[in-house]
Amino acid sequence: MRLFTRNGYDWTKRYPWIVEAALKNREEQFVIDGEAVVLGVDGASDFNALHSRKQDAEVQLYAFDILALGGEDLRQLPLTMRKPNLAPLLRARPDGIFVAPFEGGEMGPHLFNAACGTGLEGLVSKRRDRRYIAGRTKEWIKVKNRTHPAMSRQF
Repeated sequence: MRLFTRNGYDWTKRYPWIVEAALKNREEQFVIDGEAVVLGVDGASDFNALHSRKQDAEVQLYAFDILALGGEDLRQLPLTMRKPNLAPLLRARPDGIFVAPFEGGEMGPHLFNAACGTGLEGLVSKRRDRRYIAGRTKEWIKVKNRTHPAMSRQF
């Protein structure tokens, strides 16, 4: 079991709760695309807590996509064919990994406004008819809530 960042860093030891949850899964071979989060008391992700490194043992994985399952590479399939494999894989909903909701359709502006209204950092939007391409591409975008406190943090 390994956790890698998009830049290739191995964070397996850094986030033990995610590793523990993945090891409880019945399926032994899978690759998930997601984002590490620390959830605040209100259930929303806490960007500052994640980056402080003081709560690494509490970091969970917010799973967006599944790239491989049972030794089969799913990246060439469109999102609409990949995403249905994610919920069954995580059906037991082990603590440490949870499935990001998938909202299809033409609701972008309304969904984004609702996300901002509830204090979320933003949304990730993927083209449902496209294959998976690693890295930053036009196939997916992260739309940030510019009013969120995390946006004013200096690195």
